Amino acid sequence: MKSVVQFGAGNIGRGFMGQIYTDAGYEVVFVDVSAEIVTLLNERRSYPLRLAGPDRFDTRTVAPVRAVNGRDVQAVAEELARCEFACTAVGVPALPHLAPALAEGVRRRSEPLNVVLCENQLYCSDVLGGYLGRHLDEEALERVGLVESVVSRMVPVVPVEERLEDPLIAVAEDYPRLPVDRGAFLGTIPPVGAFQLVDDFVAYVERKLYVHNMGHAVAAYLGYQQGCVTISEAMRTPSVREAVVGAMRESGEALKRKHAFDREEMQRHRDDLVRRFENPALRDTVLRVGRDPVRKLRAEDRLIGAALTCLDWGVEPEQTVRGIAAALRFDPADDPGAQEVQRVMREHGPGQALLQFTGQRPDSELGRRVMALLDA
Repeated sequence: MKSVVQFGAGNIGRGFMGQIYTDAGYEVVFVDVSAEIVTLLNERRSYPLRLAGPDRFDTRTVAPVRAVNGRDVQAVAEELARCEFACTAVGVPALPHLAPALAEGVRRRSEPLNVVLCENQLYCSDVLGGYLGRHLDEEALERVGLVESVVSRMVPVVPVEERLEDPLIAVAEDYPRLPVDRGAFLGTIPPVGAFQLVDDFVAYVERKLYVHNMGHAVAAYLGYQQGCVTISEAMRTPSVREAVVGAMRESGEALKRKHAFDREEMQRHRDDLVRRFENPALRDTVLRVGRDPVRKLRAEDRLIGAALTCLDWGVEPEQTVRGIAAALRFDPADDPGAQEVQRVMREHGPGQALLQFTGQRPDSELGRRVMALLDA
């Protein structure tokens, strides 16, 4: 049976990739460093996936699957030598650890290897390509297709009681599509029904980051201020919902001007996101979505990037700025990033926090708008 090597058997790996690849007729070979997960996958050759709406509410069995320990470079390389293609969903910091096995697998192949990157970071292909360049010569590197994707399916943390009952269970919404960069594939594109082949890939990455991720973050940070526990609860709070919809409308208008997106398509996309954010069955928390504001406040990330795009294209980012100010006030005790932001806010003031975490001077065009809310 044809196989796909899936690096990462976590929430995205099992909650999304395993499903779409087995649905396409492949055996999925997971690569993970959790001995428990690897053992269970090999014993059962399947796992349960609970779809939590907004349209489908059922539990299905994902199969056929098996697993290899990621620390066994030779075993991973052997799977790569005979697979149809590979995929990663491990987080960008883990990518250097994949490079040795990937390189060895490429050396054992006579055909090119396409690797779909489900890391949600623009130019992730350059990052992994740099790591692979330490192990492969230029000729071998030319036989690797590093294909970026946009993961839009929301996959919350599995509730503790469900994990205790079955460590393999995954929970996810039923969003069925994975936009991928058409031009990055080498040779024949795998016939995966969930793949949405995209030509102007940067535009789709920016839409995901500056509309979906940004709106989600605004819901989390403003919802936290209102004492909400879940994203769906935040979306039922009128002031939060108004801000989320408004912020997505702002960035959507800017991206329409920048990339010539169809206005009606952008509105349908925004309305669908609102419907998905409102889904109570996901039980996604504001703490999880808002976690690590240091990363989410970076200049190129969802909040600041969206606001700057708005300003660049003549759109006033009023609601997005509300989300930025709320992110700078986000203070859960068990979130190290949030506590670091709060330490700088206390010891050096909001202006320094703004500069340090967003790269925006307090007297800049965006900085003045954020400071007006922080000083209020």
